[in-house]
Amino acid sequence: MDKYSLWGIEFRHMSKAQALGELSEALEKSKQTVVFTPNLQMLGSAAKDKRLAALLDSADMLLPDGIGINLACRKKGLPPMERITGIDTAYALLRYASVCGYRIFLLGGAKGVAENAAKNLRRQFPALSVCGTHHGYFDKKKSSPQNKAVIQKIRSAKPHILFVCFGFPAQEAWIKQNASSLPSVRLFMGLGGSLDVWSGKVRRAPRAFQKLNLEWLWRCAREPKRIIPLVKDTVNLLFL
Repeated sequence: MDKYSLWGIEFRHMSKAQALGELSEALEKSKQTVVFTPNLQMLGSAAKDKRLAALLDSADMLLPDGIGINLACRKKGLPPMERITGIDTAYALLRYASVCGYRIFLLGGAKGVAENAAKNLRRQFPALSVCGTHHGYFDKKKSSPQNKAVIQKIRSAKPHILFVCFGFPAQEAWIKQNASSLPSVRLFMGLGGSLDVWSGKVRRAPRAFQKLNLEWLWRCAREPKRIIPLVKDTVNLLFL
C-alpha cells in the first residue's frame, strides 16, 4: 500500500472499502486502534508545529478528510488520494456496530448534544447499543478530578468504540493521553463536530455538495466567519 508524506504527516493510500475493512478487522481482533481525520487546515497547523505533527502521526490510521488534501497532493506532485470523511466512516461503523453488537460511547459537544445524537442514532439503527454519553466541557488534564470521573464513566460502560468530538487538537491529545486507561475500547476516532450533526444542532451539506466535494463551501455560506481563516490557512500551507 503506497504511503504519502505531507509536511511530515504520513498517509497510507487506501480506498474507503479498505479503510472500513481494516477497522472492522481491528474490532473483531480486539486490536486497539486510533483513527484521526485530518483536513487541510489541520495539516496547516501541523506543518508549523512539530508537536501537532507528531500528534497526528501517532494515529494508527489517518483518513484524508477534505478535498484540500488533494490540493496538497498535487503541490507535492503526488496522485490524489480518495477522500474518506470521518463522519461517513463513523456512520458506516455505526451500521456495522448495530449488526454485530458493538457498544458505542459518544463523548463531546455541549451539554445535551451527545444525548440527542444518541437518540437520533438509535432511531436510525434500532439495534445500536449506545452505552453512554458525556459532554465535552470538562477539565481535560489527565490528572484532573473531572477527567478521572469521565474516564471512570467510560470504563464502567465498557464501549468497544469511542467517538471523541472536541475538535482539533484537543480530541487527538485527549485520546493519546487516555487510551491506555480504557482497555475495553477497540477503536478511538476523533470526529470534530459530528455530534452536532447527528444531534440535529447543525445541518450537514446537502448530498449534491458532498458529491462535488463542496462541503467547505456550504459551511462557509452558513458561517461566513470561516472564510478568512480557511483561505489564510490554505494559502499558507500551499506556499510552505
